Parts: sequence; structure tokens; C-alpha cells
Amino acid sequence: MARVPESQRVRDALEDAVVHGRYRPGERLDALQLEQEFGCSRTPIREALLALERSGLVQIRPKQGTYVTELSISELAERFEVMAELEGMAARLCARRIERAELDELERALKECENHATTGDADGYYYANARFHGVIYDSCGNEYLRQQALTLKRALQPYRRLQLRVPDRMRRSLTEHREIADAIASGDSEAAENAAREHVLVQVKEFSQLVRTWRQLTGR
Repeated sequence: MARVPESQRVRDALEDAVVHGRYRPGERLDALQLEQEFGCSRTPIREALLALERSGLVQIRPKQGTYVTELSISELAERFEVMAELEGMAARLCARRIERAELDELERALKECENHATTGDADGYYYANARFHGVIYDSCGNEYLRQQALTLKRALQPYRRLQLRVPDRMRRSLTEHREIADAIASGDSEAAENAAREHVLVQVKEFSQLVRTWRQLTGR
């Protein structure tokens, strides 16, 4: 397996820290402290923070520093609702336009998801899941839709990643993926759209429940 780049390692760890509440919304992230924490130079720290800014997780303010973005559960729910519509549209178009090579690639991504779900590897599943959805975006035949979906997906990545820690979520996500893939393979655009939309909307419920449980446990 290829070695994960240092900046990606830092980004993943920071995503987890923010979503789990170790770094609170509105809190300033100190670059020097992060260098010491992750045992690396400033370059991967800077690259990770820039990537997190593009995803919307942090805000880099000139001459002030980097701060964790403040989003409420309702704001996240709104973004997930939009994501659900974009995913549904992409799946509908994909069912009409996907070629054999892309369909094979979709199946390979699905197989990767299955392997990681079997071993309980949430991080591995997260990346295989990204490839699965990426094939759908790439095969929808609408570049503008693809770009919009990718932009919003990046903003929601840490939250989609966290909900995979919900008990039994990977198994259920895999079942949802199979339903989407089967609909696309059969050319059933309506079924593909509905399955893809519901696949995203269920994540709103999963994440909201996870946050409520976490706040009860931590008292935050």
C-alpha cells in the first residue's frame, strides 16, 4: 500500500480532532504547536490547513491566524440536503451515460468498500467510499455538476468520515452502495437517483445522533 503523504496524515488527524471536539468551533489553531504535535515541518502543516480551508473546515484570516469554522447541526443538515440532491442528480445521469470501463471501476470501488467493511477498517472504507462516489461524478457527463458536487463533498468530508464510526454504519452503507450500483448498472435512472439521495440523507440522522450522544458524554 502506498505511503500516505505527511500533509494528508496531518489533515486526517486534524479532521478527527475538530469533529470530535478537541479543537472547538472558533478556536485558533497554532501552527507551531501543530508542528510539535505531529512531529513534522511547517510545510505539511501549511498544506493540511490550506486543504482544510478549501473544504470549509477552517478559516485562514490574514494577519490573525487559522480558526476552526463554526457550523451548527442545522447548518450541516442544510448542506447534507443539498449534497443529497447533487448526488441523486449525478447518479441519475450516470445511469444513463456510464460506459463499461467506468462501470467496472465502480464495481472495483465497491469491492474495496466491502473488504474494508469486513475488516472494520473505517479509514480504509472512507477512502474507498470516496472513490465509489468519484466514479459516479466522473461518469455523469456533466462537468459543472461534478465540480459542484466535489466542492460540497470536500466541505462535508470530516462529517461523512465520522459517521462511519456509528455502530454497524459501514455494513449499512455498503448495502446502500450496492443498491446504487445495481440501479446504475441496470440503467434505472430513477432508482439510482432515489438510492443515492437517501444514502446521503441518512447520514444527517447518523451524524446528528452521534453529536448528541457525544455531547451527553462530554457535557459540551
